[in-house]
Amino acid sequence: DYKGQKLAEQIFQGIILVSAIIGFIYGYITEQFGWTVYIVMAGFLLSCLLTLPPWPMYRRNPLQWLPVQESGAEEKKSADRKPKRHAKS
Repeated sequence: DYKGQKLAEQIFQGIILVSAIIGFIYGYITEQFGWTVYIVMAGFLLSCLLTLPPWPMYRRNPLQWLPVQESGAEEKKSADRKPKRHAKS
């Protein structure tokens, strides 16, 4: 559903943003860029774990699909149409 997709996107972006800020600050304090990368990668993995599986919180508003039509209805519609006449060359 669209609301679930929006929620997953907001969670994903929020975790990435927070982990990037924390990683930058910690990396700046320790003067090691590697820690920044590790913290951002950990945030990415956490956000993937929370947003990629189809958790029930993302499926609260299912879409209403059209009912299935029988195949005989399609054949009847195509038989009712008049054949198109092509321009003569």
